[in-house]
Amino acid sequence: MIKKLKWLSVVATFGMILILLGGALVTKTGSADGCGDSWPLCEGQVIPSEFTFEMVVELSHRAVSGVVGIVVVLLAVLAWKNIGHIREVKFLSVMSVVVLVLQALIGAAAVMWGQSDFVLAAHFGISLVSFASVFLLMLLIFEIDKKWDTTSLFIQRKHRIEIYCLSIYTLFVVYTGALVRHTESNLVCGDWPFCNNGSPLAFQDYNFQQWIQMGHRLAAGLLFIWTIILFVKMIKTYRNHRVVYWGWIITLTLISLQVFFGAMIIFTMLNLGVALMHALVISCYFGMLSYFMLLSTRSAKADSANLKKQTELNHSAIK
Repeated sequence: MIKKLKWLSVVATFGMILILLGGALVTKTGSADGCGDSWPLCEGQVIPSEFTFEMVVELSHRAVSGVVGIVVVLLAVLAWKNIGHIREVKFLSVMSVVVLVLQALIGAAAVMWGQSDFVLAAHFGISLVSFASVFLLMLLIFEIDKKWDTTSLFIQRKHRIEIYCLSIYTLFVVYTGALVRHTESNLVCGDWPFCNNGSPLAFQDYNFQQWIQMGHRLAAGLLFIWTIILFVKMIKTYRNHRVVYWGWIITLTLISLQVFFGAMIIFTMLNLGVALMHALVISCYFGMLSYFMLLSTRSAKADSANLKKQTELNHSAIK
């Protein structure tokens, strides 16, 4: 059964990536209204009489989301049943289903009633959380054979806090990036990394869209620098743990690629393939941070257990 769970978790994770890319494709091709204001029907029909490009993109995204949703539910049920004794499994099983349903409902609400750009921008962040929950469930299943050295890993409290903060900040940066797309601010700055005339001091002349674009670039730049700093700390402190060593090399590589693709979006004038890679890389980056958050919670639990044990010993000594 474990072998089947591994395969199912890989399929579910890959499917979640397809949902993320499909949602990004819908947004970037302006296909959100491809089926009008009908959901789950398309233009009020099960099978539309006429098809447009936008309609095909929207219908494909809905179809993939429906199929992957079934796979995720199956994975959650089987994981709960077979490896529910692992501390995080039940929580992630519930979360993977609940957030996926929430993601679908927000998408449906946007189709039927419309939403402001600031509300729609939150959709991708929720999609990231949905992906991360399935991704973590997959990693937990692959941890069962104990080929990774996670059992001996203890992450210090100061590093745990920084990992939590970096992960939350990443969601903020993702939100600003989604806001760039939804407000159509992608190409309002002709240069990179600064806007138009190449001067970092020209912000007093920015319009609303340029403020959004440059705000995202600033937030993304800080994320890149913060990741480098934390990478150095983690490698220096936990270099003997393969999961941390290679995990943070992957994480740093991903954030570097994210900066590269962000710049290439401007230089290629919003090339669709580059834009989709931009969405894919940040999803994988957040997935890696989520795994380090999971490892951090284990260390926090170990800290609590040790503190409780020490307190009990102190009470015994007093008596």
